[in-house]
This record gives sequence, structure tokens and C-alpha cells, in this order.
Amino acid sequence: MNWLASLGWRGLRALRQSRQGAAAAPGSGLAGRGPGRPVIWLASIVVLLLVGLLTVPMTMFGGSAILYQQASDCSAARSGSSGQPPAAVAARDSIPASYLRLFRQIGREYGVPWVILAGIAKVESDDGRSSLPGVHSGANAMGAAGPMQIGIGGAAGNVWGGAPVHPASEHVNGVATDANHDGIASVYEPADAIAGAAKYLLRSGVQTNPAGAIFAYNHLQAYVQAVLYWAGRYARGGYTVSRVTLDSAPQCATSAGQVPNAAAAAAITFAEQQLGKPYQWGATGPDSYDCSGLVMMAYRAAGIDIPRTSQQQWLWGPRVPASQVEPGDLVFFAGADGTRTAPGHVGLVIGRGLMIEAYATGFPIRIASYGNRDPVGFTRPWAHRGASSGLPPR
Repeated sequence: MNWLASLGWRGLRALRQSRQGAAAAPGSGLAGRGPGRPVIWLASIVVLLLVGLLTVPMTMFGGSAILYQQASDCSAARSGSSGQPPAAVAARDSIPASYLRLFRQIGREYGVPWVILAGIAKVESDDGRSSLPGVHSGANAMGAAGPMQIGIGGAAGNVWGGAPVHPASEHVNGVATDANHDGIASVYEPADAIAGAAKYLLRSGVQTNPAGAIFAYNHLQAYVQAVLYWAGRYARGGYTVSRVTLDSAPQCATSAGQVPNAAAAAAITFAEQQLGKPYQWGATGPDSYDCSGLVMMAYRAAGIDIPRTSQQQWLWGPRVPASQVEPGDLVFFAGADGTRTAPGHVGLVIGRGLMIEAYATGFPIRIASYGNRDPVGFTRPWAHRGASSGLPPR
């Protein structure tokens, strides 16, 4: 790995621009800093290698409307744990126990998804196990240090604030933290570094735009993808673009809104049971689904047969105005392969502006908002003439 350092500033900059284009990256938003720079440049090269090896999907993430949360864990919302996802077997098997405990503890304390912290630590330092310069002492060629590779000077800027190791009582303009309460804020101490990273992510808007916050941490889209890849590996049920919280789904999907009848309830219940399963074009279950396959099978579970494709489902109707939408209705979008007259994407409304959808390759089935996605319109399958579920009235 020593050849990486030999690339120098110009080589690293050129690589970054080849990934981003010539436009300058946004700043980190931390007070007192100049133009934004990655927290670490050296690890960016490693990230690109990882991306190639792991075949991470290269979908472009961004926008304040996109919220990332583990979609299959209703218990998190009920318990008031801010949707912190449970750890998958992959997390327990690959993350050192002491690090896993810190990720989950600090994630809860700061309201930052612990899987994002874990993903960053994996990419930056292999959870502190890397022997690259700066992980355990000093700094790397760009001035980043510690297991979370936080800038302490140089090209990375002093994001940490103050000396890399300083008394906790010292006031600094940065993210330095004494999370283990030993009186010292050390960028090399795992608890302090993870808490510092959590602070940085919070200041970068992780609670409303996680992908943007990760991008602020290191200005490479490939880096965002790599972190989210590991987040998905570490969260039981996957980690996807949805949000299950007390505010958005207080009792999870089936009670996100008043369900009109037993048929709609059965369809929503079926769809909820598929959360976290992978998207696969053309699939109708039971292990994976595409968008129209999911809603077709959801209504089949309610005893109602609807057409197979989103275009056919839109024509089948019956349509309802947006002002009268109820849980169990279908919401349609032009999508990447359709139009407003022949929609290419469909989701199942669960109420309060939320839907369950099989979105695209690389995204597990999820709960997501639909109002900010310019829906084409809505239909109500259970109200179709001749439709009968055979279920008792609700």
C-alpha cells in the first residue's frame, strides 16, 4: 500500500476530479474552515479499489429529501430508539466487539445511525486494524488521523480542533470529544474518534440527508457508496432509503394511516412482511420483487387479482384524486422506464405520505415518502368493479 502515498497531492486531486468532474466540492460546513476538503484523501484510493472488488452499485445519492433508515425494524420505532437498526450477523462476526459496542452506544447518544459510523470506520481504517500511517499515531499524507481518519491539519484541515491529543477541558473549535471520560480528547482513541465523527456527521446534516453528510466526510461519490454498502451489510434487514421513526410511522406500516377495509389491510400487511428483501426486475417473490410484482402479490394475498405491470395496473384503476388517497391505494410514477401516461413505477400507500415500494436494483424493499417524488396519480384496486377479496369487512 505504500505506493498510494507516492501519488502525492496532484495525483490524488486528479483522481478525485476524475470521479466528480471539474466542479468544486461543497465545504464541510464547520465554523472557521475554508473551502471543503475530504477528511481523508489517501483512503479514497482504497475505497475505489473496494468498490471495484465489491461491485457496489454506483447510483448517485443526494438531496435533502432522501432519508436512509433500516426499513424492516418496526421495533426500533416503537421503542423510541430513533430507528437504530439491529446488528446483522455480518456485523457481529466482522466488527471487533469493543467497536460494535461503541458504534451502537454513540449512535444512540448522538442520534446518528450506528451503521453509518461503522461503515466509515470500516472504509477508513478497518475498525482500527489498519497499519496505514495516521491510524494509530501521527497523520497520513493528507493530515487525517485516528480510526475514523479525522483531519488534524494539512490538506484535510484541523477538523478535530486543537492538538490530536489534548486535555478535555481545553476549548477547541472542532469535533474533539472525550467520549470515554478519561479527561483526554484523543483522535486515536476509538470512543473519542467515533464520537467526533458523529458530531461531524450531525453538523453535516446526517439526520436529514445521510448521503450528503457522508459525502461531506469524504468528497467522493464512490466513498458514499462504499460506506452505504457496509451499512447495508451491518444492519439486519439491510439499510435503505426510508425512515421508520416515531414521527413518520409510529406503529409501523399497518397503522401509519386509517386502513379502510380488510383487503387493504391484508395487502399492506403482506408488503410490510417483504421489507428488506432485495429488488429484482421481473420478480414476483417470494425472495425478491420488482415494483409491480410486489403490489400484485400484496393484493393477491388479499384475494384480489390485479394486472402484472405498472402500466397495466394504472389503466386497470380505478383512479382516485390525491385529496382522497387512503392506505391500500397504489401510487404511480413515471419512473426511469416509463412516462406520465404509462407509468414505470408503482408503490403501495400506507398513509401519512408514505408507501412501501420495491424501488430499484441495490435497494431493499423499503418505506419511503412519495409526495416529493412527483407522483402521476393513484388507483384503488379493492374498489375495482367486480373485485372481491372474500375477506370480512374491517
